[in-house]
Amino acid sequence: MAKRVRPQAEQYTGLNRLEPTLPSSWYLDPAQYKLELERIWYRNWIYVGRVAGLTQPGQFRTADIGDQSILMVRGGDGVLRAFHNTCRHRGSRLCTKSEGQLGALAISCEYHRWLYNLKGELVRTPNTALPADFDRKDYPLYDVALAEWRGFVFINLAGKAAEPFSSAFVADAERIANWPLDEIVVGHREVIELGCNWKVFWENFSECYHCPGVHPKLSETVPIYGRALMGRYDDPEWEKHAGDNDPLYAGGIGREAKSWTEDGQIHGVPFPGLTEEQKQHGQFFVTALPTAYFVAHADYVRSISIRPVAAEQTRLVAEWMFLPETLKKPGFEMEKVVAFARRVVQEDGYVCELAQQGMHSVRHEAGVLLPPEYWVKSFQDWVRDGLLA
Repeated sequence: MAKRVRPQAEQYTGLNRLEPTLPSSWYLDPAQYKLELERIWYRNWIYVGRVAGLTQPGQFRTADIGDQSILMVRGGDGVLRAFHNTCRHRGSRLCTKSEGQLGALAISCEYHRWLYNLKGELVRTPNTALPADFDRKDYPLYDVALAEWRGFVFINLAGKAAEPFSSAFVADAERIANWPLDEIVVGHREVIELGCNWKVFWENFSECYHCPGVHPKLSETVPIYGRALMGRYDDPEWEKHAGDNDPLYAGGIGREAKSWTEDGQIHGVPFPGLTEEQKQHGQFFVTALPTAYFVAHADYVRSISIRPVAAEQTRLVAEWMFLPETLKKPGFEMEKVVAFARRVVQEDGYVCELAQQGMHSVRHEAGVLLPPEYWVKSFQDWVRDGLLA
């Protein structure tokens, strides 16, 4: 699958002509949804949460990707592995709980009691004579690729055929290398159900053409968003302000703000090791298609993971992560941090659902992309490439 990267060159990044969107049927048709599951979601790296709760031998967690149930478990050798949550005997589901601790450090099928070790190897088939040609080595659990990245866990259903984990990120994840991602802990988590196709949410994320009208508070905090621009080079006349570091032209949070919070102030314990430029810019995005984006601020890191549920239903999981000292800090007000981004997601969710509803028009076969929506075009090309693979 071709890797799509946000344009970073010091030049205008907008489209130079009108471009058609994907067909509206691609957001409505259950058959199209199934095809995208098979060719995009089951072949790319998918974010499934923090490693907390998966650090000791026998600790497990399950995750659903489309109609696939995946089991992750920490082995006695310290390695975290992932498998399809399916017994090799007759396909029974193995673990029915979402997380926990496996007894006897083994994976047991409740149906006929086939037993697997934590490496996924079949070690016992009880109470029956086996044919001479039956070899337990031929029946390990179905493998799923797994990668641990700085405290975050990703899986890839392609197993041994998965592309290298480095392909997971749209842009260089090193932009947040100074953040102590291994040390942060989830302080707050919310699940949001949206009545829209998963691609609608990503397309909304990929442009700020909607920002002035949809996100007034955000546009005050990040002034360039109030100009319907995502960054300096989205402006066709950017050269007029090439040397101006005012956030109105250069991007980043405004001069009066220090973080994405209700009052613009830092409420958590600030991350050590950030440069002055990183503190002043105040927001750094890292995107992993099709599954999540991560936003690093001065005092917390936020993730939004995206999971398709049906052709017209998407589930978001939002997590706010802090240094452990923040959660122990006397007087720390979590709501002042959470409320800001919650509002942004709710505003996005509202317009995403409007977009989904409108595409049911029999006249609306496709839309059109304007110059500021260049990254929507890039995302849609990424989808097209994935379906051809």
